[in-house]
Parts: sequence; structure tokens; C-alpha cells
Amino acid sequence: MSVRRTLLPLGATGAAAGLLALGLAAPASAHVGITPNTTAAGAYAVLTVSVPHGCDGAATTKVAIAMPEEIPSVTPTRNPLYTVKKVIEKLDEPITDAHGNELTERVAQVVYTAKTPLPEGYRDTFELSVKLPDAEGETMVFPTVQTCVKGETGWTEVPAEGQDAEELAHPAPAITLTEGTGDGHSHGDTDDTDDTDEHADEHADEAEESAEAAGSDEGSDGTGLAVAGLVAGLLGLVAGGAALVRSGRRA
Repeated sequence: MSVRRTLLPLGATGAAAGLLALGLAAPASAHVGITPNTTAAGAYAVLTVSVPHGCDGAATTKVAIAMPEEIPSVTPTRNPLYTVKKVIEKLDEPITDAHGNELTERVAQVVYTAKTPLPEGYRDTFELSVKLPDAEGETMVFPTVQTCVKGETGWTEVPAEGQDAEELAHPAPAITLTEGTGDGHSHGDTDDTDDTDEHADEHADEAEESAEAAGSDEGSDGTGLAVAGLVAGLLGLVAGGAALVRSGRRA
């Protein structure tokens, strides 16, 4: 399993190292984390970033979430207690998104700025709607910088190969992609055209089976069926002629 490392501007990693030196590591259960509603590769997902506390007791004023390069587009959910901004960066080379559109820039960061600082002892969440890359087994990292009234915490540390993220003081929020199910490629909607074609094929198969069965029955007694059909036709002609004669007499 490989891990995507995303670098943040503003010296966030250095800030995290400084906090470590001061022994300000938060408990593992109080990390800034990310919870996806699905991890299926290639699916559309809503990622919920949670901030459970301030910076060593100081109220939170801003949360900046870096986006992996593999996720060029993101739709952040508005939070009434914050303003939200997408930080855009130009791409060195254009890429094609999931809808076939050519992109020359991507969302590098989503920044939530509190209208009123989030007090210590309270938590908040931020939702991001994204299209996950079709890369089963890959780990997507979302380094996050939490700015407070006093100081900041850089949740930017990425575990080494084989290392448990819980061993880190300030691990970056991350998710690992699992096997894709195909449901997410169309936002979970059903393709009516495909269903219609599938049902049509099923009916065609049933009709073919019925025809084969009928042919088999005729083969077992084909002569009898042919004679019965001929007799029925002759009786119909006789009945029709008699009716015509009676009609002429009445006239």
C-alpha cells in the first residue's frame, strides 16, 4: 500500500515539529480526523472533517484542509458559523476529470474561517463532497492546519511504511480506498437504459426457450398437428359457404 504525501504551505510541518518539542501533543482520541461515508474507489463520497478541541486550550479560528492531487475538485458544504474559501492552484499540465472536462487548475485547499472562535471543549465538523480516484488500496492524505487565537496545530504528519498513525502526535487525516462497487460512478442512481436492455434480453431468452420447446413438441407428433390444422381449415370453409348460401336465399 502506498501513501500519498501532500505538502502544505506556510511551514505547517515546522509548526507541528515546534509543538512536539514543547510537548503539546494531543491525546490520540482527540486528533483532528476525517470520516468518509464511503471509501469505495471511484465513488462519490462525502468526507467529514472533525475538530474536537482547540490548540492547547485556545479557541479555534480557522481550519485549512489540503486536498490530495488525485482529487482535483471538491464541493465544500457551507457551515453557518464559518466562511469557506477554495484555494485554487494552476496545474503544470491539464488533466481530464470524471466527466471528461479538461482541467487547468485544481482545488489545493479548503479553508473554513470561524465568524466567532470555536471555544475549547466544543467540536465542529466540515463536509467535503468529492469524487474518489479509482485507485483501490491507495491512501489519500488530507493535511490540516488548525489555527487558534493563540498558536496553531499542524495535523500534517504521515506515518512511515508499516508505522501506525496512532503513534504520531499530530497525524494528518487520511482514508484508504477500498474495492470499488460501481455504485458511486453514477451518484448511486440506476441506469434505466441498461435495465431496459437487460429486461429485453431476458424476455428474448424466454421467447427463444418457448420456441424451442414448441418445436420439440411438434417434432414428437408433427404429422398429427398438421392434419388437425388442415381439417380445421376445411371445416371453416364449409361453414363460411353455408352461411353465404343462406344469406342469398333470404335476399
